Amino acid sequence: MWILNVLYIGGWFAIAFAKVPWLLDLGRLSLGSVSGITGFLMPLYIAEITPKDLRGRISAIVPLMVCWGLSFIYLVGSFVNWRTLALIATIPGLLQLPLLYFVPESPRWLAKVGREKEVEDVLLCLRGEKVDISEEATEIKDYTESLRSVSKGSTLDVFQRTYARPLLIMAGLMALQSLGGIGAFAFYSGAIIQSAGISSLIGLITLAAVQTLLGLLGVMLLDKAGRRPLLLVSFAGLCFGSFLTGLSFFLKDFNWWDDGTPILALIGLLMYMGSSVLGAGIPWLLIAEVFPVNVKGSAGSICNLINNVFAWVISYYFNFLIQWSSAGVFFIFSAFCAANYILVAKFIPETKGKKLEEIQESVTHSLQ
Repeated sequence: MWILNVLYIGGWFAIAFAKVPWLLDLGRLSLGSVSGITGFLMPLYIAEITPKDLRGRISAIVPLMVCWGLSFIYLVGSFVNWRTLALIATIPGLLQLPLLYFVPESPRWLAKVGREKEVEDVLLCLRGEKVDISEEATEIKDYTESLRSVSKGSTLDVFQRTYARPLLIMAGLMALQSLGGIGAFAFYSGAIIQSAGISSLIGLITLAAVQTLLGLLGVMLLDKAGRRPLLLVSFAGLCFGSFLTGLSFFLKDFNWWDDGTPILALIGLLMYMGSSVLGAGIPWLLIAEVFPVNVKGSAGSICNLINNVFAWVISYYFNFLIQWSSAGVFFIFSAFCAANYILVAKFIPETKGKKLEEIQESVTHSLQ
């Protein structure tokens, strides 16, 4: 977190004070690296420090915060130039820098690297001085010790037969999520709104409001309804929202229902983006929950790489695809979302209300 925070601040300063193009590229590279790593690091850290009855709820706050941050930047960006906007973007990093002094290390990571004496101190810091953490500390230490007996601690351990199928399922989940167009919708939502003939300011304000409401709903329901039901609802919404957006452009291309197509496009966009906030953080949470600490870093990095590679492909080629067929590209996104729905329905287990060690032991046995 220290390293990423420094790269984050440095990246925005490089953009704000750039006098030559390569400095802009360097700033973007730095910020892209931070974004890519943080996307997995935050859910992993939250899953490892939170108790089982709060893990989903707190993890669901992450995409909600991202939604608010993006909405704020969209709003401020309408009134200031890009250099000023880059300087404003450094403020969260500068505020977080001193606060990192108070952020404890993950107790499960401490157990993994042999710093058992610090595990109980960190758990007391996280749970409260009056809470009995002896049972939780013992479970963490015993489970980590049992992993050492079957693992060499190598990066390649993730490719063992024990973890092969969970890795394939989670990697497929991340790939299909990116191929479902979540990056294209996020980066080009303003352009989609304008293409549909809607005022960009009205569309973006409405979008932020819908995302906030559904994000809060996800925070309240994730530990009650469970990961799997919310993920299914999310992917169904993504599928239908993308289909409606494609349908609106299809009707617009043929000049059918001219009065209704902008409304249909807005409904599709709101449904898609709202559904994405509802379930966007769940795949990352599942990765943090399913894999044990000895392979979690490797497995998460592989899934993160796959997610970002496909997200880059979709974001880069979206402009070309929408020129090829403005309706067809959204129908393709809808098909990928439908495929992800089937993957979740068939292979993803429920993990709510279980300790991480309990989840990992049951999943690695049941998915072999």
